Amino acid sequence: MKKIFISLLTCFSIIQISAQEKSYFLSSPSLSPDGKTAYFSYDGDIWKVDSNGGNASRITALDGEEINPRISPDGKWLAFSSNQYGNYDVYVMPAEGGTIKQLTFHTGKDEIESWGWDSKTLYFTSGRSNNFGSFKTTIEGKTPQRLFNNYFNNTSGIVETPTGEYLFTNSPEAFNQTHRKHYKGENNPDILGYTPKNNSFRQYTNYEGKDFNPSVDKDGVIYFISDEKNNEYNLYQIENGKKTPLTQFETSIKKPFVSANGSKVIFEKDYQLYVYDVATKSTKVLNISLNTNKTLEKEQNFSVENNISYYNVSPDGKKIAFVSRGVLFVSDIEGKFTQQISDGKQRVMEAKWMKDNRTLLFNQTDKGYQNWFSIAADGKGQSKQLTHDLRNNRSITLNNDLSKAVYLSGRDEVRIMDLKNFNSTTIVKDEIWAFQNSRPSFSPNSEYVLFSAKRNFELDIFIYNIKKKETINLTNTGVSEEDPFWSPNGKYIYFSSDRTNPSYPLGMQKSNIYRMALDWFDEPYKSEKFDKLFTEEKKAAKSTETTKETKDKKEDSKEKKEEKEPVITELKVNPENTLDRIELVTDRYGNQDDPIVFADDKKEILLFNSNQDNGKKQLFKKVFTDFEPAKSEKVFDKEAYYFSKIEKNLFALMEGNIYKMTLDALKPEKINIQYAFDKDLASEFTQMYDEAWTGVEENFYDENFHGVDWKAKREQYSKYLPYVNSRNDLRILLNDLLGELNSSHTGFSSSGKEETRYLNYFTNETGIVFKTDDPYTVESIVRKSPAFRSGVDVKPGDKLTAVNGKNIDPNKNRETYFTSPKKEDELILTFNRGGKNVTTKVHPISNMDLKKLLYDDWIFNNLQRVNKLSNNRIAYSYMKNMSTDELDRFLLDMVEQENRKDAVILDLRYNTGGNVHDKVLNFLAQKPYLQWKYREGKMTTQPNFAPAGKPIILLINESSLSDAEMTAAGFKALKLGKIIGQDTYRWIIFTSGKSLVDGSYYRLPSWGTYTLDGQNLEKTGVKPDIYIKNTFVDRLQDKDPQLEKAVQEILKDLKK
Repeated sequence: MKKIFISLLTCFSIIQISAQEKSYFLSSPSLSPDGKTAYFSYDGDIWKVDSNGGNASRITALDGEEINPRISPDGKWLAFSSNQYGNYDVYVMPAEGGTIKQLTFHTGKDEIESWGWDSKTLYFTSGRSNNFGSFKTTIEGKTPQRLFNNYFNNTSGIVETPTGEYLFTNSPEAFNQTHRKHYKGENNPDILGYTPKNNSFRQYTNYEGKDFNPSVDKDGVIYFISDEKNNEYNLYQIENGKKTPLTQFETSIKKPFVSANGSKVIFEKDYQLYVYDVATKSTKVLNISLNTNKTLEKEQNFSVENNISYYNVSPDGKKIAFVSRGVLFVSDIEGKFTQQISDGKQRVMEAKWMKDNRTLLFNQTDKGYQNWFSIAADGKGQSKQLTHDLRNNRSITLNNDLSKAVYLSGRDEVRIMDLKNFNSTTIVKDEIWAFQNSRPSFSPNSEYVLFSAKRNFELDIFIYNIKKKETINLTNTGVSEEDPFWSPNGKYIYFSSDRTNPSYPLGMQKSNIYRMALDWFDEPYKSEKFDKLFTEEKKAAKSTETTKETKDKKEDSKEKKEEKEPVITELKVNPENTLDRIELVTDRYGNQDDPIVFADDKKEILLFNSNQDNGKKQLFKKVFTDFEPAKSEKVFDKEAYYFSKIEKNLFALMEGNIYKMTLDALKPEKINIQYAFDKDLASEFTQMYDEAWTGVEENFYDENFHGVDWKAKREQYSKYLPYVNSRNDLRILLNDLLGELNSSHTGFSSSGKEETRYLNYFTNETGIVFKTDDPYTVESIVRKSPAFRSGVDVKPGDKLTAVNGKNIDPNKNRETYFTSPKKEDELILTFNRGGKNVTTKVHPISNMDLKKLLYDDWIFNNLQRVNKLSNNRIAYSYMKNMSTDELDRFLLDMVEQENRKDAVILDLRYNTGGNVHDKVLNFLAQKPYLQWKYREGKMTTQPNFAPAGKPIILLINESSLSDAEMTAAGFKALKLGKIIGQDTYRWIIFTSGKSLVDGSYYRLPSWGTYTLDGQNLEKTGVKPDIYIKNTFVDRLQDKDPQLEKAVQEILKDLKK
C-alpha cells in the first residue's frame, strides 16, 4: 500500500507542476470571430483556450507539425497547415470537431494565412511558382489560383478586407527574415493593398524600417507589426489611413491577429501569448495550462558506428580514444571493449593520449568555449579543467616524445603546453582566425613549431624557433599554402596550394601537393652507395653459437630498432630564397590536399587525398626512395584524415570509422566498433545554444556587434532554454537570438531523426500552364520544360480529361492527379482538342526544376525585350547569383553576344550572391589595346572581348544582395559604366559556418566588406546612378521601367 501511495503522489505532483508552469513556445495564434476563444500551435498540434486564459485543449494530433490555425469569419470552420506528408499543405475541419479535409496537395510549402469574408475562400502563401507567392483556394478544395503574376511578385501575409481589397507585403524581410530585427533599407516590407475588382493599388505605409503581418477586422481597421517607434516590433493600427502605435514593448511581438469583430488582438511575445483589448487599450499575458510531454529529457540511443569524428591511439598501441557525437570513449585496439569516459553534457572534440598510456588530454566546451581537460582513461576519476579561457582552444598536436603540445587559441594565438604540468604559454600572436585553420605541429626534433597565419586573407607557412623565440615566414606569396607537414627526416615541409591563384573569395580551386626544401640539399650519389657494398661489416661480439631463444631475442631487438623514427638532432633551415626551393610532388591533374608523410626504413611515404582517379576524393600515396622515381598510386577508395602511426601500423579516420593498415602494405581494414550510448536532447540543445553563441562572439565581423550587447542577449534568450520542447523550438530561439544582430548571413538550421516523416509526396511537373479560371484548360507551355519537347502533343486550348487513364473530375483539385508518393518516370495525358481526344506522354520533373525554368523564362523575356527595344544592338546577360555556374552563363552570354554588339547590359537584380565578383569585374574591365589582322582580312581588336570599350549598364535593385553588392560597388569604383535601378539590399558580409554536435549548422558572417573610403556595404548598400523603381503593379502588368531605362541610356550614349 505504501508503494502505491507514493506512486500516486508522484503522479499528482507531476500534474500539479505541469499546471503551474508557465507555457512557452506557443505560436501562430488567432481568435474566434467574437474574440472569446484563442487558437494556437504548440508541440506540433493545434490547441484552443479561452481568450482570458485557463485550461487549453488539444484539437489536432496529426503526424508532423500543425501551424497557423485560422477560424472562418462565420465561426464554423478551422483551417491550418500541416506537414504530415512531408511538406506543408492546407487543411480544414469543423470548428467544433469532426473530419479533417486536405485542401492542397502540392510539394510546395503551403502556409495558410487567412479566410475570405465569405467563409468559403482561403488564402495561403506557397513556394510552388517562385520563392513565395499568394494563392487562394476554396473550402470545397478546388484547384488553387495564383493571385499575382510575375516571377518576382514575392508576396506574403495576405488578408482580405471587407471591401475585397488584398493586403500583403512584398519582401523576404516579412516572410523568411522576420527574425532579423532593426533592418532599414530598400528591401523593407510595407503594408500594400491591391483591389482586383478595379485593378487599383495602394501603399499604406512608407517607412524605411519594417511594417508587416497585416490583420483586418470587419470594419476594415488594419493591425500590423512595425518597429518605427523604438526599433522593436510592436503592435500598430491603421484606421482612416492613419498609422498609430498601440504598444511600446521593449521586446518584440510576433504574428498579431485581430478578431473579426475587432474587440481583441492576439500575438506572441517572449514565446507566450498576449491579448490586446482594443476598447481598454490594455494588454495582458494569457496564463495557459496545458499538458506537456517533455520528451527531450528522455535519453535516446545513438551508435558510434559511422559517427566517429576524432580518435587517437595510445603510445603502447593497445587502446583507442575516440569521440562520437561529442562524447569521449576508450576502447581496446580491436574495438571489442568500449567505455564511455565523458558524461555527454558538454561537447568533446579532440583527445590525445599522454605518455603514461593512462591519461587523456581533451578539449571540451565550457560555457560554449573549448577548453583543455585531463582525465584518467579508465573512466574511474573526475576530469580536471586545465584552461579557463573565453576563447576556443583547438587543433592540438604533440611532439615526438610526448612532452609538449602545441595548439591554437582564439583568433590570434599559438600556444605550447608543457605536458608535465599542463601549463600553457603563448608563443605567437598573429592573425590566425578562429576557424578554417591548418593544424600547428612540431619539427621532428621539437626545435621548431610549424604553423600557418593569414596575410591578405591567404595562409602563409611560418616556423617558430622555440629556443630563440624567432618567427620566419617561409612563403609570403599572396596565395594560400595549406596543411603544412614536416617530413620525418626534417628536410622538407609538404603543403597543398594553388600556387597561381588566391583562395579568396572563390576558395582553392586547383590544389596540388608541393614540398619546400629547408636548404639546398644535394641528392645522394650512386658512387657512395656502391662503395658501401665493400665496407667490412663489424664482427658480432658474441659467439655465433646462440640458442634459438637468444636468436629470436636478437631478431626482435633488431626489428624494434629498425622501427624507430630517424633521430634528428639538429635541423638546418636556410631562410633565404625559400620559394626557389619549392617543387611539385604530385600530378597536376585533379586536386590533392591533406598531405602527411611517414618514414619507413629508408623510404618516405607521402599520403594525400585526391580526386584524380574518378572525380571522387580517395586516398593516394607516393613513395620517395633514393635512385627510384616516385609515382602516385591509389591506396583506398575513401578519403582519410587524422592519421596516427604506432610502430609499423597506421590508423586513419574514414567516413566516421577508424581504419587500420600496415605501413608496408597500406591496405586499410575497418576497426569494427559496435557500441551504443544514451544521450538526452535537452542537455544537448543547451550545449549547442552556448556553442553557437560563442562561435558568433568569437567570429562576428564587427567587434561592436552592430551596437548590440551580445552578452546581454545571451542571457535574455537562454532563460527560455528550459522550456524548449522540440527541435523546432530551438530553431526559433537561436534564430531569434541571431536576429538581434540586424545582420545578414545569419541563421541556424537543424534536423533530427525525431522529425522524420514516413510519408512524403512528389508533385510531377510537366511545364503545362493551365488557365487560372479554367484549371484544366492549357494556357501555355513553359520553355524547355518536358511538355515543350518535340513529340509531346500539347497545345494551348487543350482541355485535360485524363491522367494515366484516370478520368478528371473538373471540380477536384488538379494537384491530386499530379502528386504521388514518388516521382513518376512518365505520365500519360489525355486532352480534348476540338471534340477529339489526344493522348501524349511526358517525362515529369520536380517542382524545383520547374521553378528554375520559370526563372529562365523571365530572363528570356528580358532578352527579347532588350533585342526589340535596341534593334539587336545591345548584349544582355542576367546572373541569378554569383556562383561559378552563373559565371559560366555570363561568360557564354558574352562569347555569344558581346563581340558583335555595341553595348552591354549586365542584370544583377534579384541576384542572391556568391563569390565571383572579381572574375566578372575583370572581364568587364577589359579594354581594346591593339589591333591585328590576316592579309586582306578584317582588322580585329585585342583582346577578343573588350566590353570596357563600349557603353555598359549595370542593373541592380532592392533584392540584389551579397556578392551582387560587392560587384556593384566594384563596378562603380572602377567607373565601368552607369548603374540603374534601386539601392541594393544591404545584405553583404562574407560568411562561412560551423557544425554543431548533432550536425546542426549555424552561419558565421565573419568578413566585412568596405568601399575604398571605408563605407560598410552592410550598412550602406550600393546606390544607383539613376534611380528607377519597379513597382508591384509594374510587375503585375509585365512592365520593366528599369530595363527600358537602361536601353534608353545606352542608345543615347551610342548617338554621341
